Amino acid sequence: MVIQVCSALLLCLATAVQEDAAPREADFYRIVTFPTPEGLVLEVSGIAILPDRRPIVCTRRGEVFIVENAYADDPAEVAFVPFLEGLQEPLGLLVHEGWIYATQRGELSRFRDSNGDGHADELETVCDLWSISGNYHEYCFGPRLGPDGNFWITTNKPFGDQPFGKVKWRGFAHRITPEGELIPTCSGLRSPAGIEISPWGDAFYTDNQGEWCGASKLAQLEPGDFHGHPHGLASCEDPLWPYEPVPDPPDGEPMPKVKAKIPAFKLPAVWFPYDKMGQSPGGIVWDQTSGIFGPFAGQAFVADQHHATVMRVFLERVNGHWQGACFPFREGFQCGIIRIAFDAEGRMLAGETNRGWGSKGSKTFGLERLEWTGAVPFEVHEMRAESDGFTLAFTQPVDRGTAADVASYRMESYTYLLHEAYGSPEVEREDLVIERATVAEDRLSVHLAVSGLRSGYVHELHSDGVRAGSGVPLLHPEAYYTLIEIPAAD
Repeated sequence: MVIQVCSALLLCLATAVQEDAAPREADFYRIVTFPTPEGLVLEVSGIAILPDRRPIVCTRRGEVFIVENAYADDPAEVAFVPFLEGLQEPLGLLVHEGWIYATQRGELSRFRDSNGDGHADELETVCDLWSISGNYHEYCFGPRLGPDGNFWITTNKPFGDQPFGKVKWRGFAHRITPEGELIPTCSGLRSPAGIEISPWGDAFYTDNQGEWCGASKLAQLEPGDFHGHPHGLASCEDPLWPYEPVPDPPDGEPMPKVKAKIPAFKLPAVWFPYDKMGQSPGGIVWDQTSGIFGPFAGQAFVADQHHATVMRVFLERVNGHWQGACFPFREGFQCGIIRIAFDAEGRMLAGETNRGWGSKGSKTFGLERLEWTGAVPFEVHEMRAESDGFTLAFTQPVDRGTAADVASYRMESYTYLLHEAYGSPEVEREDLVIERATVAEDRLSVHLAVSGLRSGYVHELHSDGVRAGSGVPLLHPEAYYTLIEIPAAD
């Protein structure tokens, strides 16, 4: 009896030690909170970096602040200096050619400090050629500057009453020329809270799950695309729409079948499975810090407003379509994040508000900073599609025994319905068979031979059994690859 009790006690102690030693997100990326001055409601809705390296932020309440001492070791030294007020719900900032551009609810504006006194003294309208119906949810996001010199913005569709009547160009991605000409470019958007230009010049946006949007997503924006929501299709009858008209989509069919019927229908680059990977994606940013932010240079990061998290995205182009995998990255922010940006020292700034939508976290607004500690987490760095499965690249050499064991992995696939109902369940689910796991000689990658790949479906992978050579488990064993195109065999 004594021996049994001692054995049980030793097992419990060993388990506790293992749990204490398990890697945590904070070991690799620390969150630094900037104190908010008393009385300031800092609902940060846009972030940009000035030429002199100082961050500038706007708030949903229409204020703009320059962030002084943003690079101080002590966050208490940070100060928010008023620069402009009176904007109407600005939801993005861009610094370009001496001006600061902002999207307001009804226009793209620009402003600057022309006399050097630290406050904006010029404010101009660049374009206001879209209308608002008076609905509270007619947000406008952006701007971002495309390689052709045009600005990109996205317009939210209304939800509920439209006091002034239905108006055109809601639920669209638009380009705006420097002279203020409006070029409607993509239709079918729902709640497109994030827009960004990739390092190679393509435009991408995030959309939030809801009616006609089965799950939240990241998708490329190409001229003439239809992204699934029929609200604004009547606007495509306007002579300003330069592309082929889009028919009303079928209600209740799986997404891959809709693509077969409507060629203009754009399947996403990445689906963010509901709740598993947040609920309300916002801002996007590519890591161009050349390793200052850690081992994921060149990959994209996406904020989630509801979960108060940052997600990581690996993308690859297959048969002309951008697609890839999303991974959990960092949770535990004080509030829902709608904007992220890298500062001049390669740290990520996170602008936060719950605006009454609700979010995880203990606060209702704020600004925080995420910085790499210098330690490299054991993660799936990349998940690439192959003709017969996937190749996983890791940030550290794997333990060959666990990584070569197919029992270390579990995979299933599913898709979503395009329908008028709010969101979609995961439909047409199938468990997938991992037939082989082949470890590369350098132990930095594993090829998974998987039977039953399906084009147009999310392929959800769990690698709970894989260990690094040091014996530690993956910090995040989950990965979600949106397989739109299956590569041809070599």
